[in-house]
Amino acid sequence: MNERKNSSAFMNSPTRRQLIGGMAVAFGSLTVSSSAAWARVEEEISHSAEAIHQEPVFKASRKRVYEALTDAKQFEKVVMLSAAMKSGMAPGAKPAEISREAGGAFSLFGGYVTGRQLELVPNERIVQGWRAGGWDPGDYSIAKFQLVEQGAGTKIVFDHAGFPGGKAEHLAEGWKMNYWEPLEKLLG
Repeated sequence: MNERKNSSAFMNSPTRRQLIGGMAVAFGSLTVSSSAAWARVEEEISHSAEAIHQEPVFKASRKRVYEALTDAKQFEKVVMLSAAMKSGMAPGAKPAEISREAGGAFSLFGGYVTGRQLELVPNERIVQGWRAGGWDPGDYSIAKFQLVEQGAGTKIVFDHAGFPGGKAEHLAEGWKMNYWEPLEKLLG
């Protein structure tokens, strides 16, 4: 009787081919559901977000460039030489207030540009949570200034991303007219 039970159990158990086939079906359905999940993730990612990349070069050391971008008194000179100053700032507004500590706030061009210092690595890197006046509340972008030695001068590898759509052309021009050109005059 015991032998009959074992023989019966053996006859009713799946063959190796059936086991492999069952596993293939199980993995196949996991792949199909994973593909659907990946498709949903792919739809959530923007592949057309605007960003700005510029590489201005200055005839000054990295230390001098870093100081001009992080010291309020020096940056006030940049503001005074900028196109923004020529178009007019609010009367009585301070041209620049800049914290020199990570997490600290900054306010530039009479408060038109505001944000926070996210990372400050002296003479190497500045990363800011940056916003312009007129943007919706809570809209911040990331501006990254990487200071790279270039001969006797300094190249800023600059990247700006995360700003509201449709603003790239205006912002790219603004960086040139309000940062790079006056900075070049200051550091000249």
